Amino acid sequence: MFEPSLQGKTMSFGNQTTSLPTVDISRFHGQAAERAAFIVSLREILHDCGFFYLIGHGVSEETTQRVLNVSRAFFALPEKDKLAIEMVKTPRFRGYNRAGFELTGGKQDWREQVDFDTEGETQELSEDDPLWKRVLGPNQWPDALPDLRSVILDYQAEVTRVAKDVLGAIATALGQPENVFAPIFDPHPAQHLKILRYPGKDQAASEQGVGAHKDGGLVTILLNDEVAGLKVRTEAGDWIDAPPLAGAFIVNTGELLELVTNGFVRADVHAVVTPPAGVERYSVVFFLGAYYGAKIPPLDLPEGIKLAERGVTVDPQNPILNDVGANHLKARLRSHPDVARAHYSGLTA
Repeated sequence: MFEPSLQGKTMSFGNQTTSLPTVDISRFHGQAAERAAFIVSLREILHDCGFFYLIGHGVSEETTQRVLNVSRAFFALPEKDKLAIEMVKTPRFRGYNRAGFELTGGKQDWREQVDFDTEGETQELSEDDPLWKRVLGPNQWPDALPDLRSVILDYQAEVTRVAKDVLGAIATALGQPENVFAPIFDPHPAQHLKILRYPGKDQAASEQGVGAHKDGGLVTILLNDEVAGLKVRTEAGDWIDAPPLAGAFIVNTGELLELVTNGFVRADVHAVVTPPAGVERYSVVFFLGAYYGAKIPPLDLPEGIKLAERGVTVDPQNPILNDVGANHLKARLRSHPDVARAHYSGLTA
């Protein structure tokens, strides 16, 4: 019978103030002894911090540089070409936003961005369909940069593979079958991806690149250029820097994992500060989530893990819903009030 090794152990992340742990996902596919040791280590990380550097993922440097380069190329376009795919033009919360147009905690985030999701067909909807179905359909692509589409979709496929591999390791670490999350991906997972440019302090109205928040999905895969800015809040309430590590992604667990594990897995609060004057920061962030039509059942965790559950974080201003589509739409309405006004009149976040 599966038994975790958490009881009697002292967790260290809440006391350290220097760096995130590193996870080599290739060890999950190693020999039995190496895999077993990896699972024990991952279980402790998930419980204690929920943020880590990921190596051994198999994504080439060529692939990561290609997506960073095309991101820089997009943000260098004239404003009219970027505004051709402005997010407010669609109810799907996809497309370009100028710096200051997204809100976190009710305050402006000083970053330019383009949002993408699973590429699909325009939906024929009826009045009886749930509102979240409005977010399904095609992405917006700029005529001025035709290469963006193929690079983004190729990269999206690669990080979907990585995120599913990480999620399989997480499932195993929680005493579950490796494919336990597969049913909530049917017919496909949510594949929300953003390309981001953070301008320096000389171009921003505040130091909030993006405000303190938790991610709403299952796992997040962050690719960063060489400029630091990410900060993570530990369970003890301390903020630590999470600078980029060459060849590594930064991975964190989201609110859906906190929900299905009753708080055993942490979904850590994090934020990004504005770069120094004259410096830009580019990043690409991918959020793997359940299909928006899914409902998330709690996992039947082994007894030893249940003893270490902390309960789900309760925020009266932002409750976590187990209806994935409703949870996603709630978050998007709060973050993008201009889209909400244009396409969801009468709704409140």
